[in-house]
Amino acid sequence: MKEKVQKVIDQIRPSLQADGGDVELVDISPEGVVKVRLTGACHGCPMSQMTLKMGIEKYLKKQVPEVKEVISES
Repeated sequence: MKEKVQKVIDQIRPSLQADGGDVELVDISPEGVVKVRLTGACHGCPMSQMTLKMGIEKYLKKQVPEVKEVISES
């Protein structure tokens, strides 16, 4: 599953990088919780939670149905 998630994150990254941010995969739990780290302009951005839940999580769940949730590590 890690390879699938990383592949999807690699598809998302150019959109975040265009705005000066980035995302990196930290860990995936056996329960399907994906932990990511938002960096660059995304780190500390007031809209980062919306980006995380409505963007990254939504897309990951669509592409990798085993994903149950995406959380951010500071």
